[in-house]
Amino acid sequence: MEFLLSKGDYPTSFRRSLLVVLVCVMVLVCTDQDYYSLLGVSKEASSREIRQAFKKLALKLHPDKNQNDPNAHENFLKINRAYEVLKDEDLRKKYDKYGEKGLEDQQQGGRYESWHYYRYDFGIYDDDPEIITLDRGEFDAAVNSGELWFVNFYSPRCSHCHDLAPTWREFAKEMDGVIRIGAVNCGDNRMLCRIKGINSYPSLYVFKTGMQPVKYYGDRSKESLKNFAMQYVTSTVTELWAGNFVNAIETSFASGLGWLITFCAERGDCLSYQTRLKLAGMLEGLANVGWMDCGTQGELCDNLDISSSTTAYFPPGATINNKEKGGVLFLNSLDAREIYQEVMKHLPDFEIISATSLEDHLAHHRWLLFFQFGENDKSGVQEFKKLKFLLKDEHIQVGKFDCLSSPTICNKLYVYQPCLAVFKGKGIEDYEIHHGKKILYDIVAFAKESVNSHVITLGPQNFPGKEKEPWLVDFFAPWCPPCRALLPELRKASKHLYGQLKFGTLDCTVHEGLCNMHNIRAYPTTVVFNQSDVHEYEGHHSAEQILEFIEDLRNPSVISLTPETFVELVERRKREEIWMVDFYAPWCGPCQALMPEWKKMARMLNGLISVGSVDCQKFYSFCHQENVRGYPEIRLFPQKSSTTHQYYSYKGWHRDSYSLRGWALGYLPQVSVDLTPQSFTEKVLNGKDHWVIDFYAPWCGPCQNFAPEFEILARAIKGKVKAGKVDCQAYGQTCQSADIRAYPTVKFYPYQGTKKSILGEYIDSRDAKGIADILNEKLEAIQNKGKRKKSRNKDELKLA
Repeated sequence: MEFLLSKGDYPTSFRRSLLVVLVCVMVLVCTDQDYYSLLGVSKEASSREIRQAFKKLALKLHPDKNQNDPNAHENFLKINRAYEVLKDEDLRKKYDKYGEKGLEDQQQGGRYESWHYYRYDFGIYDDDPEIITLDRGEFDAAVNSGELWFVNFYSPRCSHCHDLAPTWREFAKEMDGVIRIGAVNCGDNRMLCRIKGINSYPSLYVFKTGMQPVKYYGDRSKESLKNFAMQYVTSTVTELWAGNFVNAIETSFASGLGWLITFCAERGDCLSYQTRLKLAGMLEGLANVGWMDCGTQGELCDNLDISSSTTAYFPPGATINNKEKGGVLFLNSLDAREIYQEVMKHLPDFEIISATSLEDHLAHHRWLLFFQFGENDKSGVQEFKKLKFLLKDEHIQVGKFDCLSSPTICNKLYVYQPCLAVFKGKGIEDYEIHHGKKILYDIVAFAKESVNSHVITLGPQNFPGKEKEPWLVDFFAPWCPPCRALLPELRKASKHLYGQLKFGTLDCTVHEGLCNMHNIRAYPTTVVFNQSDVHEYEGHHSAEQILEFIEDLRNPSVISLTPETFVELVERRKREEIWMVDFYAPWCGPCQALMPEWKKMARMLNGLISVGSVDCQKFYSFCHQENVRGYPEIRLFPQKSSTTHQYYSYKGWHRDSYSLRGWALGYLPQVSVDLTPQSFTEKVLNGKDHWVIDFYAPWCGPCQNFAPEFEILARAIKGKVKAGKVDCQAYGQTCQSADIRAYPTVKFYPYQGTKKSILGEYIDSRDAKGIADILNEKLEAIQNKGKRKKSRNKDELKLA
């Protein structure tokens, strides 16, 4: 199906208006004190690095420690404001793009904590390498990587969280390599914790792909935590004896998995059961783990020259008779971590793909390739050897390619430094370069997402020109954290729009000329190219909002008004028409925040109220003439009355789509009928129409919120079901007789040939569409019942 975006409803002079905005931006940024400089971090700093830098400054500059400095309070407010902005992904993007001007709708943050809080409570686990502090943008990727995670959701203000911290650190060190130990600061990630249902601190959960999260309820000792976590380590330790030992070693070549075996003899210390189980978890998918009792298998141990307890690694294809020739590795350590590291060193490295066979490999299979420059260029840590196991269910093979062996190929792929990329099994051109963290769980998440999405890496050779198919292109820089956070959301969105819209990413640090050609001055900048039309995305970094943006381009819900069309459509509107208009400026931070909500509201009001917007940067004189003094200015033009130019300005605090929609619906003329006890009896109970009734109380907040929804319902079912309202404060006896126990209560009173019961049928929904669906189902059931009754009557007549 051809995907063509609508023209005319959006400005086509994209580059001209963008340049004006950018001039403003450059002036704004130059006059501000740069937030990154204030904290002493680079623009590519991670959330953890920003927290650590702020904590260091907070301890040094806090007014509690600088009581003789009259400027201490103001100085601290500056770094506190910088931290509040840079720690938030969306605010950071706005700041990078528009400077302070883009943050005008955000509270300036005149409050801060005591020095004691920053010293002892702030960033509890930021300095612990074994504990991975997860933020909103990386949480799902981590816990869905295929590894086992144990995550501590905590609040810095929670005393029990601080009591747990020393134990959690010791636990993390002991379980390092077996289970990923994470921590989520719910003070900085409130939305994430709310979504995950965290309502008390600390909350400890085990996460594993394919398994529902499991909450820990036991005591918070290290041993109890370890025993709980280990029950989710599904790897096993096999007991070996003469009957199965030889077969295990001989079949290891075919399986590709060697054996790590602990031989327990009378002399020397043997690895404990707990250590063996830990090693099985650490080496899952890489090696089998077993043990042998030399007390009962003495002959076999003697044949292997084992006289005291030891642990040995038998690689695939090892020969028992000649251990040195077979590469058997004897390990004298009793420490699980040391043994794991030695085994990992002896596991084979990834397959090196030659230049001549590369295209053939990529044409038929999915690959995750490490690009290196020279054979001595290491692909990374030994832990990456787990990738083959973790990616096998997605049928992704893992290999290496040396760019020095064929610079032409790497240049064609825009690979100029060591990196890794996913090839999706459709040839050498269908690939995506990884720009995330060089850690195992992030690479696994990237590979799984990328092979199942439709985002590709772009360059001059494949950048979309004036093609018929529309493209969404993300201009980004790999050092930019908001850019990296956006990439997984683009992959999700691409799956929903496959066949309708192509997705690509362009690295502006590599293709600077191409980015300059498109006037890209901030990252990320996401643009839809639809032949000659260009549309920039200004919403939040979520797949849902990207999809809403695309849907709005295809079927615009908001009409872009010029002075001429404003006069024609709004001022000269039909008598029964209602309009809502947003007067905005593109550079205005609150306007940018409003735009996705405004479009969402417009879709929700479709068919009820017309929605438009006026660009006051482009039409400044017109907005001045209309007495627009600030942005955004939201006005509602009601159905025409004697006052032609009458409008209502929105003064509400909340500018989300639901609040705006509720406000607008209040100006619609009422379709439902207000009922008294007498009319309720005559029309509803004794009448021959179907009725749906809203029983409410004027003082009830939920009733007030539901009132606009009920009016939408009344319009949706008009002609099939009549809608009425009963004021239970005024007519308490009627509501008591109808068994109304809460407000609002919705009941259905269907007519089926007899007088209706005052109790009616309870409708358990507060959504207009949901209620309409329920009513339509009930009406269909009544209609079918009537047909069956008529059919039976006909049969009875025939028999008579």
